[in-house]
Amino acid sequence: MKAFLSWPFYLKLASVLISIMILGYLAIQGQDLIIPMVMGLLFAILLVPVCNFLEKKLRFNRSISAIVVSVLGLALIGFILYLIGVQTTSFSEDWPAFQKQITAAFDSIQDWIADKFGVQKHKQLTYINDLAQKSLSTGTVIVEKMLKSITYILMLIGLTFLFTLFILIYRRQLVRFIIMCFADKHKAVVMDVVNSIQYMVKKYLIGLIIQMVLVTILSFIAYTIIGIKYNFLLAIITGIFNVLPYLGILIATVLGVFVTFATSSAANVLWVLVGMVAVHAVDGNIIMPKIVGSQVKLNSLIVIIGLIVGESIWGVMGMFLTIPIMAIAKIIFDRVEDLKPWGYLMGDDDDAKEYGNEELLPIEEDETEMEIEK
Repeated sequence: MKAFLSWPFYLKLASVLISIMILGYLAIQGQDLIIPMVMGLLFAILLVPVCNFLEKKLRFNRSISAIVVSVLGLALIGFILYLIGVQTTSFSEDWPAFQKQITAAFDSIQDWIADKFGVQKHKQLTYINDLAQKSLSTGTVIVEKMLKSITYILMLIGLTFLFTLFILIYRRQLVRFIIMCFADKHKAVVMDVVNSIQYMVKKYLIGLIIQMVLVTILSFIAYTIIGIKYNFLLAIITGIFNVLPYLGILIATVLGVFVTFATSSAANVLWVLVGMVAVHAVDGNIIMPKIVGSQVKLNSLIVIIGLIVGESIWGVMGMFLTIPIMAIAKIIFDRVEDLKPWGYLMGDDDDAKEYGNEELLPIEEDETEMEIEK
């Protein structure tokens, strides 16, 4: 590390950029293996306390406890997917009705423009109308692609289940392996990193699950009061996408507006927007700070950049996994002396106290003017 720090700046910059490009390329090429492995690791960390309970209180051996916990987790995920699948099937069956209503809405808009601005109907918005018709006609194609993706989803769930199972079985061996990779003088720091990562991931995922459930319930209540047909499906989608900071609630709101526009009156579209704003306000000011808290300690700029990079590498799954991966990286950076600046860059304002920055008081205006005069 000292030899690397002695290099000229342009060599260090080139080395870092090349390393990032290589890691990004490997992440893209190996995503079929890396994504379920990362998900398996996160789920295993979440389920370790349950395994410890079964092993200590009920005297299960490690393999049996890992199998029981993994199967229960898989059954819960399967039940949620079943509920979503039932609602999605009903939604796809109503697609022709959606197409008819949206087409009628476009015709009404064209009539209004012709009446107000005198533009003939057959001349106005030709390109937009053709594009809309083509998009609507591809509805069945979209449904077919969704059905084809079921194979990938099942494969992802299966590999995640296997990785979760075997990580739970060999968790102590994996921790010992990580410790053995470092010199004796670094073992205390390594154990601190491992324990901090386990604590952070567990608290973050538990808080995230509670947040998803509460947001789903609030969204279901809002959609039910408004009178939206697919209230349960939209509520689940809102709860799941809310995991994505800033972008998730926007995506869920767009979907809710689209379904409301296709199945209900235009007035209800406004009520859906009001309802989603209210749900987001409750989540952002009460649920998120109180339940999820600041376990990850990442600032908003880094989160946005991470979401964009994660989506470009792994798609939607990358957006889901970006936050815990960056939080784990920050824990490592904070405990490696040469990487502490990067950990500070990724952190929020509270990290200033950890680095002693409470002593760096702001410069008074008079002192600033004196420095300028000098």
